[in-house]
Amino acid sequence: MTNNYFKQDGTEGERLVEMRKAVGEAIGRRRQRAGMTQEAVAEKLGIGPEAVSRMERGVGSVTAERLIVLAEMFSCRADELLLQASHRPADQAGELASLLEGLPAGERLYLMESIRNFCRYVAERGDGPR
Repeated sequence: MTNNYFKQDGTEGERLVEMRKAVGEAIGRRRQRAGMTQEAVAEKLGIGPEAVSRMERGVGSVTAERLIVLAEMFSCRADELLLQASHRPADQAGELASLLEGLPAGERLYLMESIRNFCRYVAERGDGPR
């Protein structure tokens, strides 16, 4: 995967577009988890519902201030709205931890065992974590 944020002509690169879409998807999931409509979020932000739709589709960038307000609305941390866009293992682990929080204990244990088995499989194959 390329890390080109901007092309030579100054236009957005693939990575920047990918990050905006990932953040938008995270905002949409958190909004739905909070039981809010796009219209309700728009009203609280003082913007139109179409602006919320564009934000969730990653059409435009979200400001830091708006991320903080959204996190407060959705009762989550602002960084949780950003973690999905990161390729860093520590950030991905944080996203997994957030996802696990919403599962019952038995399902968390099942998922963790599945991940361990997958990692063992990849390691035995010779091209993964040791």
